[in-house]
Amino acid sequence: MKLTAITTTTALLLGSAAMAQQTITINIGSSHPEANIWVYAMKNTFQPEVNRILSEAGGDYQVNWSENYAGTLYKFTDTREAVMDGIVDIGMVGTVWEGANMPLQNVTYFTPFATEDHRMLIEIFDDLSQSLPELRDSWSENGMVHLSSLITDSYDIYATFPVTSMEDLQNRKLNAPGTSANWLRETGATPVDGALTTYYTNIQTGVTEGTLSFASGILPTRVYEVAPELTRVGIGSMYFGGIAANEDFFNGLPEPVQTALREAAQATSIAHGDYVADLAARALEEMQAAGLTIHELPAEEKAKWVESLPNIIEPWLEQTGEAGKTVLKAYFDALRERGATPARDWDAGL
Repeated sequence: MKLTAITTTTALLLGSAAMAQQTITINIGSSHPEANIWVYAMKNTFQPEVNRILSEAGGDYQVNWSENYAGTLYKFTDTREAVMDGIVDIGMVGTVWEGANMPLQNVTYFTPFATEDHRMLIEIFDDLSQSLPELRDSWSENGMVHLSSLITDSYDIYATFPVTSMEDLQNRKLNAPGTSANWLRETGATPVDGALTTYYTNIQTGVTEGTLSFASGILPTRVYEVAPELTRVGIGSMYFGGIAANEDFFNGLPEPVQTALREAAQATSIAHGDYVADLAARALEEMQAAGLTIHELPAEEKAKWVESLPNIIEPWLEQTGEAGKTVLKAYFDALRERGATPARDWDAGL
């Protein structure tokens, strides 16, 4: 912990007793701007909730927030290192970019078509990141404490063409970065690496003909202008990562402050889910008004897609071993306990 972060700043005289109020400086940051779905609730819910909880607990502690949003201290490739190394005390961590260092957190990206309910996903990973040793210890091994889960809304196809059958994907080139490339295996489409920041130019210049992505990401990047055909496929929402604290910093905080951070994180998870739902709905409305056409992939064609996929979870299980099996089983058990019916039982045989 940074002991120098805790300083006595004021003396409040109540009768003959002097009470010290401690101010704790917390460096908080992200690789993305405040309006981004993974950052919005940090700024607009997490910080004010911590302040409120500490104030209502008696005001013995207050936080001086040092904000470092929008990549002012680190970029998206360094989110884990930024929190782990104490560049920030609390930050957005994209485990989706940490396949080598934090592979267990990427289980959803290897199990597509599991659920489109992003709020359910937040609830599951808030729970498992605390209660399942394999996930909790993974954060600790990387010098971090998980506070709140971050997700995406459901992935679909944004393209220059509609998809009414699996035949429409034959010989098409679609941006599908990282592990999402696996979702196109055996479909006839060719995945092309990229990111939200590159999709527009890729499609505009003919490098690709569309992308696998989610509404809340497509709207601000205006990809719909060059990919005006949205086919709702329901590949599913994904666990993206978490808001995490540097472990040494967190463990060195006074217990009431730790409790405030934990409680504020719970409120942040709820706010994150609400913000993503609102933004995704608004995104579809605004994009339609701007010319986007929405199609639904017929159920029988979606079933063909799901059934045609090879066992894409197997390489992940080989990488993660027994820990991966435990996480996969816990995740799918949690889905079914909450009423979800995954389109494919990726946990079969465990």
